[in-house]
Amino acid sequence: MALIKKILIANRGEIALRIIKSCKKLGIETVAVYSDADQDLPFVQSADEAVNIGESQAQKSYLHMEKILQVAKIKNADAIHPGYGFLSENPNFPKKCEKEGLIFIGPDEKIIQAMGSKIHARNKMKEAGVPVLPGCEGIEDLDEAVKMAEELGYPLMLKASAGGGGMGMKVLQNKEDLEKAFNSTVQQAKNFFGDGSIYLEKLIENPHHIEVQLLSDHHGNTVHLYDRECSVQRRNQKVIEEGPSPFLSEAKRQEICETAVKGAVSIGYKNAGTMEFLVDENQNYYFLEMNTRLQVEHPVTEEVTGLDLVELQIKVAAGEKLPFTQEEVERKGHAVECRLYAEDPKTFFPSPGPLNTFKFPEDNTRLDFGYEEGDKVSPFYDPMLGKIITSGKDREEAIRNMEKALDGVTVEGITTNLPLLQQVMKDDEFVSGMYTTKLLQNMNDRREKVES
Repeated sequence: MALIKKILIANRGEIALRIIKSCKKLGIETVAVYSDADQDLPFVQSADEAVNIGESQAQKSYLHMEKILQVAKIKNADAIHPGYGFLSENPNFPKKCEKEGLIFIGPDEKIIQAMGSKIHARNKMKEAGVPVLPGCEGIEDLDEAVKMAEELGYPLMLKASAGGGGMGMKVLQNKEDLEKAFNSTVQQAKNFFGDGSIYLEKLIENPHHIEVQLLSDHHGNTVHLYDRECSVQRRNQKVIEEGPSPFLSEAKRQEICETAVKGAVSIGYKNAGTMEFLVDENQNYYFLEMNTRLQVEHPVTEEVTGLDLVELQIKVAAGEKLPFTQEEVERKGHAVECRLYAEDPKTFFPSPGPLNTFKFPEDNTRLDFGYEEGDKVSPFYDPMLGKIITSGKDREEAIRNMEKALDGVTVEGITTNLPLLQQVMKDDEFVSGMYTTKLLQNMNDRREKVES
């Protein structure tokens, strides 16, 4: 590839390994950066070069822009891949990359900034004709919030404009809830995101969380790569994803995918991105947010389309045209992804420690992991160990293959959510395909009823 011969990966663990895999396929050299806590992990050994950038705390390593850019320049990297999390959605990072003459593998700073503000993103999507939930923005104080809430009608969500990952959100059933939550939500928004802007949005009581994978090049081409159902969540964070969504009709799937493309085109989006929607029981869908990066769950799309999203990201960043049209994108079969977390399966508290035993089935199951047996899981970062991905000619076969794969996993030394993943695969509500974001709560309620 003429423009990109060496890539620095500004990330760690399984996504760093995933990026290295595509770089090797393309003949591109890689530079890994790592913290003290990660010095013995596989991604450090797998890269062509690796540089320690600091102490274990993310602020002193993976979030330290200047150190990362300095390494990129010293190592003569042409581009930086941010992966997901850390600096991937910080608009200052692509801006500084550009200033240093480095290609940022993702959209530009203006797009990241625009979509990072939930209020701004809602307005941009409304202008583009993408459905958004009824809501109110520009709230100055509690009195104004109470007035707006009365006009919208409860139940509502109070959200931080710069929030994400389930943080900065409160459910409001009545005026008393709003009065209790208002000041603390504004303060949390300021503390966590540096932006105290908040807004109100109508609450969908029992929603599906469905997202559309998008890909755009610099030559005016934008395509969708179909949808993923991401409704199995704990604390508003995803645990299991699958594609295509078992809930959507084919007609509605086509409509929501075309709507997502329309929204991306309207803002001049470039590279890979994901548009997320909340979908009600009648398949009415509403824009939730746009993730301006590669998603953790991108393997689901790769399994059903046969495409390498990281490879395509790199080629788009290098200025190449998408090698296919929308009509040439094929979707075959079904895929399921389970995130294996180092956490208690009931309380969801993290469980760092040594992976004394870490074994997986020896078959064709796709395993995207950042750890090996003998490694130590650090308390400094997200507790996700990696992802197990299975596919099949249909949903039933993909779930059956996942059951077999999970039964072949052995982890000793730490607590994981493996029992929860196994329970979900056997749960009637999940198997029916008609589950919502309340699935894990419903499972817990059923278990407590049996035990009482």
